[in-house]
Amino acid sequence: MENKKSTTEYQELPSCEPLIEFKNVYKSYGSNKVLNGISFTVNRGENLVILGRSGSGKSVAVKCLVGLTKVDKGEILILGEDITKLNEEELNRIRMKIGFLFQNGALYDSMTVKENLIFTLQHNHKNLTQQEMESAVKEALQNVGLEEAIDQLPAELSGGMRKRIGLARALIINPEIIIYDEPTGGLDTITAREIIELIRNIKLKYHTSSIIITHDLTCAKYTGDRIIVLKDGLIKAEGSYKDIENNADDWVKSFFEK
Repeated sequence: MENKKSTTEYQELPSCEPLIEFKNVYKSYGSNKVLNGISFTVNRGENLVILGRSGSGKSVAVKCLVGLTKVDKGEILILGEDITKLNEEELNRIRMKIGFLFQNGALYDSMTVKENLIFTLQHNHKNLTQQEMESAVKEALQNVGLEEAIDQLPAELSGGMRKRIGLARALIINPEIIIYDEPTGGLDTITAREIIELIRNIKLKYHTSSIIITHDLTCAKYTGDRIIVLKDGLIKAEGSYKDIENNADDWVKSFFEK
């Protein structure tokens, strides 16, 4: 990866139009304060990396973002709508604009790759013809380089292949926003690099805006236009990878210690 161009050189620069806005968001579970007044934006066309160790609040932030967990206080705007004030039907309308790549792929074990993708497509687009669905499945698999896996079951795939199929499933609904949950977690170095390259290419092709949850510095470096570092539910540092790497705070520096 060291010979690659920087993220800014490689990818189109994002606009200054906020697609996602967290405004002073708090979330606690009993006495455990997970988010402590967090505020940040994701601009249109931007890959924002949320970097943090386990328990830092990054996964809870995503759950709040998609309405799986209700915030205690604050606002979360997606495409200008405060999702904290929406009912379930209205939330589902917003969720249809969001693609997810879950850490473990989250594929249905009893379904083939094709059936997994069609199931997602039918859930989000109910009036497609069979031909349109077949075409969408083919294109999604082409984009992740796994056309040959169309009739395989998840159990027959490697971890990296399951991640790719999970990404194809996220793409098949043509989302405006993609959330990547530990996209390189559990993968060997070579496969992790392939996933990183896919994330970069997807942004260029689909013009998506993304939140990338990770503790992998290589993933953060090569996929993020901007990085925020969470500690105890607060933003400890924010900026480019170089900004984070050169941060004077001892705790932030600890991320880069071998």
